[in-house]
Amino acid sequence: MTTISAISVFCGSRFGDPPAYRRAAEELGALLAARGIRLVYGGGSIGLMGALADAVLDGGGRVTGVIPEFLVKHEVEKRDVTDLIVVDSMHARKTRMFELADGCIVLPGGLGTLDEAIEVITWKQLRLHDKPMVLVNIDGFWEPFLALVEAVVGGGFAHPAVRGLFTVVDHVDQALPALEAAPETNPEVLTSHL
Repeated sequence: MTTISAISVFCGSRFGDPPAYRRAAEELGALLAARGIRLVYGGGSIGLMGALADAVLDGGGRVTGVIPEFLVKHEVEKRDVTDLIVVDSMHARKTRMFELADGCIVLPGGLGTLDEAIEVITWKQLRLHDKPMVLVNIDGFWEPFLALVEAVVGGGFAHPAVRGLFTVVDHVDQALPALEAAPETNPEVLTSHL
């Protein structure tokens, strides 16, 4: 079982269309605060990111925001977080968020969220880490991504064990238990083709 004291959460800088996405971000924030788990997130005050951070802070929790300097003016950095770290690039943001956390939760989001999720999953495939990862499949949001993973496996571009690089849950309240119970990575995700 993985001990979780800080979680990196990737999610959208917009709310998305279904109100369920915003509710999920707020519910996750409340859960993190109640459990005393620090939120590490993208540092913005808007969209799901802002709703998530507000919920953690409203619950008396701790929040570390990590935001690239060039996005400060665009995403309106959240100044009332516990810690705000300004970095020089998107890659540095992902790296720093990942370094500060014991695991990762991915909520719905845009291309940036997809990029973050895929890169951290790829790092796990390459055995650069073995931190647990959970995708929260609110209203089936991640179904197209899961179909793409199946196409990659079916096309012979990845070992079937890549399916175990992350866990998929349907509800926010399942995310933390899934992180804590995540299995170790099957080494064949990398070694099967070397």
